[in-house]
Amino acid sequence: MEIGERALAAGIAAGVERLIGLVRSLTPPDGISLTAAATLANLERSGPRRLTALAVQEGVTQPAMTQLIGRLQDAGLVRREADPADGRVVQVWLTDRGRDLLARRRAVRAERLATILDQISPEHRASLGAALPAIDALASAQRQAPPAYSGPPADPEVSSR
Repeated sequence: MEIGERALAAGIAAGVERLIGLVRSLTPPDGISLTAAATLANLERSGPRRLTALAVQEGVTQPAMTQLIGRLQDAGLVRREADPADGRVVQVWLTDRGRDLLARRRAVRAERLATILDQISPEHRASLGAALPAIDALASAQRQAPPAYSGPPADPEVSSR
């Protein structure tokens, strides 16, 4: 990776962190965590998934995902069903109630975001619109091949000793 690519990656990472904070502030207090909402959105986008696959994609342990899915199931937002191809495998499905919750959350965020967008210049709004395909491509590339986290980069001064 070239220096310019690293700087771009660092800039994008910093921008995403700020956007996560913005999304948190725009999200209605509906009693569902961002991880739970991300899991529901994952199911909406990708269809039924194994619990283990959801855990990997959301970056949590399998026991944590099992607990989360249990809570979501109790709330009627997901259901578990045996895989038709292999009855030993359980898949998690998004329910209509889960889909409705996601739609309501998105509508509230979009309404709140529209107010903020009115405060920035037309040029910046146009730039944000033009960036949407690139943002989608970046998010889709990660979903297709999630990178394995191996911890922070090694400090060359320390690792060479």
